[in-house]
Amino acid sequence: MELQLLGPFAARHRGRPVLTGLRRQERCLLAVLALEAGRAVPTGRLIDLLWNGEAPAGARSTVHTYIGRLRAALGPDGVHVETRNDGYLLRPDGHLIDTRAFEDGVREAAAAVGDEERVLRYDRALALWRGEPLADVADAALRDRIGQRLAALRLSAAEERARLLLSLGRHERVAAELPPLAEEHPERERLVADSMVALHRSGRSADALRLYRSVRGTLRSAFDAEPGRDLRTLYDRVRRDDPALRRPEAPTYAVRVRGEWLPWNTGGDPALEFCNTYAGWGGARLPGSEWLRGYRTLAVWAGHLDLLDDRTVTRLLRRAEERPEEASAVLEGAREFRGALYGCLVDEQGVGEGRDGAFGRVAEVVQEAMRHAVFVRGDDGLGRWNPHPDSGLRLPLHAVAQRAADLLADPRRLTVRACPGKDCGWLFLDTAGRRRWCSLGVCGRAEGAS
Repeated sequence: MELQLLGPFAARHRGRPVLTGLRRQERCLLAVLALEAGRAVPTGRLIDLLWNGEAPAGARSTVHTYIGRLRAALGPDGVHVETRNDGYLLRPDGHLIDTRAFEDGVREAAAAVGDEERVLRYDRALALWRGEPLADVADAALRDRIGQRLAALRLSAAEERARLLLSLGRHERVAAELPPLAEEHPERERLVADSMVALHRSGRSADALRLYRSVRGTLRSAFDAEPGRDLRTLYDRVRRDDPALRRPEAPTYAVRVRGEWLPWNTGGDPALEFCNTYAGWGGARLPGSEWLRGYRTLAVWAGHLDLLDDRTVTRLLRRAEERPEEASAVLEGAREFRGALYGCLVDEQGVGEGRDGAFGRVAEVVQEAMRHAVFVRGDDGLGRWNPHPDSGLRLPLHAVAQRAADLLADPRRLTVRACPGKDCGWLFLDTAGRRRWCSLGVCGRAEGAS
């Protein structure tokens, strides 16, 4: 059986439609069970969804009747709905369900090594969307309730695909496909930014500026908000035709790990390397300087620095694809922690006791990490504190917060220096008291040093 939910609901057995004769609510009930295939859905939840919280007195009996009709109509075609306690379960039994194929495709795309392969897999996954999920059996309120996670995953996949295409120089494809989605979701500023860049590189700067003004108007009217700083900066760069914007943003001093660009190691301590995931502390933000572009980069970076093992990183990447909103929140928290930690290490005022200071903000995350820490013995026989697996998607942040605490409690903290190179500012340890520049080997020469 083939069940299609990403658009008008359709079910086919060997090419033959099988939903003829079923009422709209019966098809809706089947669609809800198909979304949760393999998991029991309580009858109370089915009633709540089918009648949107306004169920009639005989709703439970009506659901039982619907289930009986579904069994009679679809049982001969191999669709089995089982009673499980006070609920029902649709057995997957090898059925082709497009929502599952989409989720699997997105996970496979994120795990692929080469950019070309990742784009191809994202293409296949996103092509499964034929329109609004369950467009003909569910109203907008129900679609919002049961399809939010899938919709968010689709947007995250579209954003990642656009980033890859832009890095490969295929801005025309992005310009042709992404702007309508960006206008539909003005709150997703990454969609808007990638659309503007693609339009600008395709010789359609006026359309890029027009898109920004449209998004700004929608944000003001619908959300009483303004575009973020990065989007405003991009608008100014497009308007003045910044030459650097015409070229793909090449990463600065990068290594490739699991398909992600990560910065060189220069600081000598994981907490410093985390601060150095942003190149450009010393000046204006440069193209390619922001390393923490997505949760995937954060998790891969933590594995690259041996803060997490490979198996844990793989598990986190899979979970992040399943919970994109939670992953985005963790990423934003990691960026805030990075900024506070950097301020704490370079500004003596930041280590004051005030809760509003940089040290106070770092301490909050450290204390959270230690509440979820376990004491284990490593392969070298020494004990150490590790983040607990129950930390979920916050594992990478907790891992680096523990290392930050170790550094801040160590006299080495007094030897931390910030590279004075223009547009650099990367942190490093100067335990010998002789170094001035970071170890990139270019900052000193750029300043005329030997």
